[in-house]
Amino acid sequence: MSEKKPATMADKFRTASRQYSDASIFMHEAIARKAGLSGTDHKYLGLILQYKELTAGDISKLTGLTTGAVTGLVDRMEKKNLLKRQFTKEDRRKVIIVPNMENSMNLLEPIFSDLQRKTADLIASFSEKEIQIIEKYFTEATTIMIETTKNLNEK
Repeated sequence: MSEKKPATMADKFRTASRQYSDASIFMHEAIARKAGLSGTDHKYLGLILQYKELTAGDISKLTGLTTGAVTGLVDRMEKKNLLKRQFTKEDRRKVIIVPNMENSMNLLEPIFSDLQRKTADLIASFSEKEIQIIEKYFTEATTIMIETTKNLNEK
């Protein structure tokens, strides 16, 4: 049996990053189940809540979902009173999707409160310089993931 070589800093970072990604997925799946949502619906709701209003086309562009899949998503969320459809006065065929912030927060806040507190405590344990480095990593890694997603969706 060959001797295992010591892990490099890059290896350790990749391992920690993969573990973080896996734990994030598992945690969000658990949060979704607790909230009575699917994991993907929970993440899409989080995305939708970042906007005052969207069209189905906007959601499709943001997520890569087909317009048919967006319709199903909106149907499920509307049934749970987490968002609503509004018709525009100019064109009754055009539908605006408006998140119901109050109902969404009532559903999610109790589940997220402990996580948010613990995360705030963790962040407070870092220096300003360390936070800038961590923020740089997340920002640039996000850009890489968005580019990768775009490239995969184009093929």
